[in-house]
Amino acid sequence: MKKQILIIGGGLAGCEAAWQAAKRGVSVTLYEMKPQRFSPAHVSPDLAELVCSNSLRSNSPENAVGLLKEELRRLGSLLMAVAEEARVPAGDALAVDRQAFASFITSRLEESENLTITRIEVTEIPEEGIVVIASGPLTSPGLAETIRKMTGEEHLYFYDAIAPIVDGDSLDMKMIFRASRYGEGSDYLNCPMNAEEYFRFVEELGRGEKVPYREFEKPVHFEGCLPVEEMAERGRETLAHGPMKPVGLRDPRTGKVPYAAVQLRHEDSRGTAYNLVGFQTKLKWKEQERIFRMIPGLQKAQFLRFGSLHRNTFIHSPTLLGKTLQFKKDPRIFFAGQLTGVEGYVESTAMGLLAGINAARMGKGESLVIPPPTTAIGSLVHYITDARIKKFQPMNVNFGLFPPLQGRFRGRDKKRALSERALQDLENFMGTQMNADLH
Repeated sequence: MKKQILIIGGGLAGCEAAWQAAKRGVSVTLYEMKPQRFSPAHVSPDLAELVCSNSLRSNSPENAVGLLKEELRRLGSLLMAVAEEARVPAGDALAVDRQAFASFITSRLEESENLTITRIEVTEIPEEGIVVIASGPLTSPGLAETIRKMTGEEHLYFYDAIAPIVDGDSLDMKMIFRASRYGEGSDYLNCPMNAEEYFRFVEELGRGEKVPYREFEKPVHFEGCLPVEEMAERGRETLAHGPMKPVGLRDPRTGKVPYAAVQLRHEDSRGTAYNLVGFQTKLKWKEQERIFRMIPGLQKAQFLRFGSLHRNTFIHSPTLLGKTLQFKKDPRIFFAGQLTGVEGYVESTAMGLLAGINAARMGKGESLVIPPPTTAIGSLVHYITDARIKKFQPMNVNFGLFPPLQGRFRGRDKKRALSERALQDLENFMGTQMNADLH
């Protein structure tokens, strides 16, 4: 008999896991606590709600995250398919209308065969059935305590920050120009600064009043998503070489490259809202209004959402999980998503996809699968389950995680070779270990 699959958490990983398991013919129940209870960062009752950003980052297969997206498409990812439907202009990046994205995912899952969505908060792990824990980095306190007891260790954590969103109608377009870096389209709005404006802005960021940490918490940030004011404290030029780098941007009014520039990215398909790219922040809301309105073109900006800070939780996967994403102490339990220590929407989706596939295979009495470490998804699995790692920290997918190539390659040739090897090994994997997976 096929065993029931119970999935805890309706975020990206949980939704992908539910879809993968249900389409393989097993009975799936997806538990989501919204709208009964919301995390500090969530506001919508829809599943798969995007919180920090609306961008899934680069689409190029010569970029590790672009390669990971292509692998997910070939593996039949629901979230990658819907992301294309909800896409908004963002150059070579894949960005989505987050409301449409979450709405489409919710509808697809509600209409799916073999799948039941139950809107209750789960604080205890069910004693029967195959369980996928995909409760995310903002796991509720009750379930977090249960996981802590299961793992026998204190949770690890880091602080993540969210960038503000502004109303497009409130922008002064006389001071803003449209362009993508190096002339690759015109999908971004650019707010140029001269040197005087830039240094005055950096100075005010340093003076800005920030949301304090609680007394018992040590401020640990994920390097890939640092608050903008934290970056500014590392040096006056840090932002000009980071999210405000003007390289490849030429102001058509002056014909020159500005000293620095703030980029705004479409937040929705209508172009009525824009995200301040790279401007995650823990400044207090009044300070965000005061300081960010110093940006040329944003003097009268209306904020649709202020930036904020939240604590993300993850487990010590190298000692707790096998490469199938099974919990070593209880193999009927799988972990998925950012809770495993991967960082990023696409990476979270990838872990959900693998956990869903393996949970379904276990439910059908089939052998579990492990993707090759030469693939993007396999390299992530290898990283988070590598028992040799002592100081484990969350990680985005990157080519540094891949096994070395045979022969000498440099620059783009190396990235291209890594991608070609990955996709070939993925095809071989799908044709052997997964050839009867959907039958």
